[in-house]
Amino acid sequence: MRKETPTLLPPLEESVPVAVFKAEVHAWGQRLGVEPKQIHVRPMKRKWASCSTKGRLTFNAELLRQSADFRREVIVHELLHLKVPNHGKLFKLLLKAYLEKT
Repeated sequence: MRKETPTLLPPLEESVPVAVFKAEVHAWGQRLGVEPKQIHVRPMKRKWASCSTKGRLTFNAELLRQSADFRREVIVHELLHLKVPNHGKLFKLLLKAYLEKT
């Protein structure tokens, strides 16, 4: 019989089901005054999330296992792209302002 390394699970408060994650996204969307057209969660190789010009947000499935604070940063970042499509000065100021409020 092969010896298996035990799988270490993240703390429960830091691992969320997809439905809970999508509820977080919707709650932040209301707070920011934006509404994504679609929210998808799937494996992504190179990034944590993306936002299409048509309002579709796609999040890396690995994000569900990250800390609540990091999830919040990624969610707010992507939702802000529905208001400001680039990473310019306005985007950075809004991102900082929303993340400092929490």
